[in-house]
Amino acid sequence: MNVLLIALGGSIGAVARYGLAGVVQRFTTPYFPFGTFVVNIVGCFVFGVLAGVAEHRFALGPEARAFLLIGVLGGFTTFSSFGYETFQLLRDAEFMRASLNVVGQVVIGVCVMWLGFVLTRIP
Repeated sequence: MNVLLIALGGSIGAVARYGLAGVVQRFTTPYFPFGTFVVNIVGCFVFGVLAGVAEHRFALGPEARAFLLIGVLGGFTTFSSFGYETFQLLRDAEFMRASLNVVGQVVIGVCVMWLGFVLTRIP
């Protein structure tokens, strides 16, 4: 059942990401990816609110968390998961691990993106 909830939520999140990013980008400069920027910030905020409600108010059961956090927000932006996991490390005073997570995912992610792109040029 969770797989179906996640799949449904993921499709909703992906369509929402496409719509919001498109609207934002249409009304901003083409020289900066404001659409993705706004999606990531909104996703982090909504994830924080929902995680707080789940943790402090016990208002979300496992199925609702799977649908909303993994499905909808996972389809909307995985950056929100990255932000939440980093936040948890910081909250637990795991500053080195939080730093490693940020630097590792951003720097290594961009490097392997470049590597994958370069490898496509090899005949």
